Amino acid sequence: MTRRFKVLVLFVVVVLISAGSMVAVWAQREEAPVTVLGPWTDDQGAQFEKVLRGFGIPFEYQGTAAQREVLLSKVQSGEPPDIAIMPGVGELAEYADQERLKSLDGLYAEEEYGSPWKSESQSPQGDAYWVPVKADLKSIVWYRQGEPPADTPAPMASWCIGMGDDGASGWPGSDWIEDLVLQREGPEVYGKWALGAEGEEWWTGKAVREAWEQWAGLLRQDRKAAERALLADHRGAPDDAGLLFDGPHGCALEHQGSFARSFYGSKGKRVGVTDSATLLPGGPYRVQAYEVTGDFAALFSDRPQARDLIERLASREGQRKWAESADVFSANHRVPVGDGPVEREIAERLTGPTPRCLDASDVMAPAVRDAFYEATLLTIARAAAGEDLDVRGLLTDVQKVQDAQPTRDAAPRVVCSTP
Repeated sequence: MTRRFKVLVLFVVVVLISAGSMVAVWAQREEAPVTVLGPWTDDQGAQFEKVLRGFGIPFEYQGTAAQREVLLSKVQSGEPPDIAIMPGVGELAEYADQERLKSLDGLYAEEEYGSPWKSESQSPQGDAYWVPVKADLKSIVWYRQGEPPADTPAPMASWCIGMGDDGASGWPGSDWIEDLVLQREGPEVYGKWALGAEGEEWWTGKAVREAWEQWAGLLRQDRKAAERALLADHRGAPDDAGLLFDGPHGCALEHQGSFARSFYGSKGKRVGVTDSATLLPGGPYRVQAYEVTGDFAALFSDRPQARDLIERLASREGQRKWAESADVFSANHRVPVGDGPVEREIAERLTGPTPRCLDASDVMAPAVRDAFYEATLLTIARAAAGEDLDVRGLLTDVQKVQDAQPTRDAAPRVVCSTP
């Protein structure tokens, strides 16, 4: 055997061994459970896992209130989950622009979701990169049964407000601003602001500034109430029945989304719900639209098992099982809702003819969203301290962050549905 022949044989053996190793690694990856990162923990997390088990696809679920930070860490380490479920689309649009997301085209019945849930992007391809797997209604106010509010703006002391959250403190304040912009200016202006449409400085312009000043005027009414709101968690204290039932003395109204039912525990049957428009500062306003939010699933992997799981979860049957098991709402308009009076009221607003608009901060680029949250916290902190709120200065700072953002091809085309 010549030396050249021995080298050739050795080379072939090495190639075969390497190829075998690659096949083994590929097979191991294909057989691995589908990894899912989501926002639900405790009872709701267990209910979600039960739904996933019903699909017969091996999976590993990680629930966390800090999913933005956890997802970023996993992506940066090169080990993103197969499926990530995020509260809003701004973050997901950024990942799509980085070409980290896989298209969901053909994996769900878009006609069963419709606008504004349909996720067609602004890219030339118009691909869908996310699908809502849970929906919630905002632009509503909760009250204790037997204590309905008058249809006039309520004073600061009447509001049960908490700005704290595990992952993103300040967003409850952004909800007030968003609702005010929506009810004062209407869906068209609101949608352009949410997307940062070019041609106008939206943050320092009249629409957002005047809405912010109305909220600031509410905060100025009661420094003590503003301080309590700044320090309180939006869910209330642990093991309590939320701010509406166990909040400060005198508070009787809560400007929260439909997810707030989970805060009230066993007292959740003792609540009523009404439109927020008449109660907002500077009003009463007429209802121009409803703000809505959702938890959106996206694919970071093209594994067949992951595609199969997200297809089943987004299907009418998968959404029905999830809605029934966890008492949540689906953006799929063919999924029935519970028969309680509050559930029916929420469902009518989620599916009725009045326009619905995605939560503006959830649509914004993450850097703009974070600056928005910080500005709401500074506003309420200054109100609590009796300082000059300097609304113009705060909004100028947010506008600078907006101006620094690159074009977002994957941002949604539509923020609000049409009547």
